[in-house]
Amino acid sequence: MKRVMGMFTAGVLMLGPVAAEDAPPSVMERGVQQFLEGLLLDMEPAFDSMRGFIEQMGPALADLMHEVQDWSVYEAPEILPNGDIIIRRKPEPAQDQPDAPPQIEL
Repeated sequence: MKRVMGMFTAGVLMLGPVAAEDAPPSVMERGVQQFLEGLLLDMEPAFDSMRGFIEQMGPALADLMHEVQDWSVYEAPEILPNGDIIIRRKPEPAQDQPDAPPQIEL
C-alpha cells in the first residue's frame, strides 16, 4: 500500500508542471495520467468500504478514546477465534509489603 501511495504521489507531482504548460502532454505524461486514473478506479471500492467503516465505527472509537485515560497500562489487542477483540490490562507490578500478612484462600 505504501508503494502504491508513493507511486501515486510521484505521478501527481509529475503532472503538476504539465498542467501549467500550454503544450500538449507527451506520450509519457499521458501514460502516467492513464495509469493514475486506472489506479484510482481500482482503489475506489476499497476507499468506499473504508469510508463506510469510519462512518459506522468512528463514533464508537471516539467514545473509547475519551473513556481510556492511559493506553500504556493495556496490552496489545487479542483477536479470539470467534472474532471478539480483547484488550487486557497489564498486570500491576508486585509491591513489597512486609507488614501485610499473607492471604490464604479457603
